[in-house]
Amino acid sequence: MILIVDSGATKSDWIALNEKGEQLFNTQTLGLSPEVLTRQVIEDRLANNFEISKNKDNVTSLYFYGAGCGTDRMKLFLRGIFKDFFPNAKIEVKEDTFAAIYATTKIGHQGIVCILGTGSNCSYYDGHQLIQKVTSLGYILMDDGSGNFFGRKLLRDYYFHKMPQALGIKFAKEYDLDADVIKENLYKQPNPNTYLAKFARFIIENKEHPYCRGVIDKGLQQFVNNYIMQFELATKVPVNFVGSIAYYLRDELATVLDRNDLILGVIRQRPIEGLMEFHKETI
Repeated sequence: MILIVDSGATKSDWIALNEKGEQLFNTQTLGLSPEVLTRQVIEDRLANNFEISKNKDNVTSLYFYGAGCGTDRMKLFLRGIFKDFFPNAKIEVKEDTFAAIYATTKIGHQGIVCILGTGSNCSYYDGHQLIQKVTSLGYILMDDGSGNFFGRKLLRDYYFHKMPQALGIKFAKEYDLDADVIKENLYKQPNPNTYLAKFARFIIENKEHPYCRGVIDKGLQQFVNNYIMQFELATKVPVNFVGSIAYYLRDELATVLDRNDLILGVIRQRPIEGLMEFHKETI
């Protein structure tokens, strides 16, 4: 059995294939980012999924693409957990950028590949190799244009009284904005980046409001400036995206890219289907 996993900070999509490339099952767990989760939490999330736990001894190959897997230390950390949990499997751990590439860009084709979901990232693919100029320092310092970026912006503007009053009242009705609750989730609970990202739903649902429209435009432009424009061929090759923020703000994203003379390519909400097709071709 072959397991293919696309793991963001919020959730992980799993697809199992047999040796003929036929799908056996698909399932989801919560995100498995090694940067913000302990070994115990990751092991619990694996064990608590019926399909994964039931089939763990049958897995011969695990292809894991995950947020937070950009360094060798994080890859080794996860590989050790997976090796213990899937004792008969060959383990391959790569950062989620490779999932985005394989899901949007054909081998041999050039393109810029972006992730805009709970977090954000951007790479150049020359048709064979991944090229990155910026090492991510995580959600506190980076992740421009992401779900947690917009969530942080909303919370800050609400507490600094920069959000229009009527919109702020609506915001407070939809979420528990008690300061103690926010600080508990940010500083004591796991996955603070995921907690911040849940507030991005508000800005998407209210994107026609002038305030939200302005925040979205500035956030996406900041992503373009800091991530996409770092590459010399930025205006010459397609710019592809995966992630919920890119998917639900695709019209706004198209406007920003057009303003910067960038070529919009493929937008996928979830890369797992593209990953499955990619691995089918390599079985």
